[in-house]
Formats: sequence, structure tokens, C-alpha cells
Amino acid sequence: MRTRPDRLSRIALPSGTVTVDEHGYLTDPGLWSREFAEHAAGSEGIELTPRHWAVISFMRDWLDEHGIAADARFVLDFLARHEGLDRRGAKAALFELFPYGYVRQACKIAGMKQPRAWSTG
Repeated sequence: MRTRPDRLSRIALPSGTVTVDEHGYLTDPGLWSREFAEHAAGSEGIELTPRHWAVISFMRDWLDEHGIAADARFVLDFLARHEGLDRRGAKAALFELFPYGYVRQACKIAGMKQPRAWSTG
């Protein structure tokens, strides 16, 4: 549980200005854009590849369809199917793409709000 309000800041992108919390997560996932993803990935030291974009697209589609961020297990299932991997291989692939974790990097880059009930690892 948080005991203080988030400190918000604004990021100016060519497509418009977005608001992020102090950890860089969008406060309104509806304002996500590829430009924001590139910006967030750059701040995490990640150069986005087609493999990254496939995961991000899956996550965005899940959000649009279900109204919530996809749990990591659904992303692992997607990676397993998409890349022909077993569960262990999918987990390794996810950490290869997002070395500091699903929540800290994949969720942030895909424009999800910072999850409150998950660890940030």
C-alpha cells in the first residue's frame, strides 16, 4: 500500500504530452503510443526489436480486450506459441527481452499503469 501520492511528471512526445508517475509508468494507458514505447525503452536501456514489438502488441491487445494488464503467465504463453518454445524457454526469452523484469520494463514500455499489487521485479 502506498502512503503518499505519486509524483507525476509530463513527457513531451511528437504525438503529444503524456503524464507518467515517478517510476515512468503512464498514468493513462489510453495515451500510449509507439513514441512513448521508444522513449520508455530508451530510459531502460532497451533497443526495441521485432520480438519486443510482438510482446508489446500482445500486451496492448490484451489490455484492449480485457481492460486490465496481462498477467506475466499469459505473456509467457504467448511467447511460447509465437516462438515455438517450452515454458522454460519462454521465461528465458522474456528475461532476454526485458532483463529487469516483466513489471519493471515490459509493463512500463507497453504503457500499463504501474501495478499496485505486484512486485516491481
